[in-house]
Amino acid sequence: QVQLVESGGGLAQAGGSLRLSCVSSRSIFGIMGWYRQAPGKQRELVATVTNGGNEVIADSVIGRFTISRDNGKKSVYLQMNSLKPEDTATYYCNAVVVAPYRTYWGQGTQVTVSS
Repeated sequence: QVQLVESGGGLAQAGGSLRLSCVSSRSIFGIMGWYRQAPGKQRELVATVTNGGNEVIADSVIGRFTISRDNGKKSVYLQMNSLKPEDTATYYCNAVVVAPYRTYWGQGTQVTVSS
């Protein structure tokens, strides 16, 4: 079993920055990343990164958000710059373990961007 604990959400003004952190209860051999869900919308991928550093970034955040991972600290981070009101959502940390295949979710952290 894996527990993921997020931190760093909060309120920011448009154009501002926030940094999300997620720490895992054990090392993840697989993919770690971030998803978000706004009210009335489906959960969507924001950014993911593999153990080897291969990244997938959503088009909507390219150039504004940066994902990073520290395998030694069992952590993944999301640096969010140039925030927009449409970035307002609950952000979820996600881990996918490849052997055996399992997916885990954090409890979510709220990000609210005011215009």
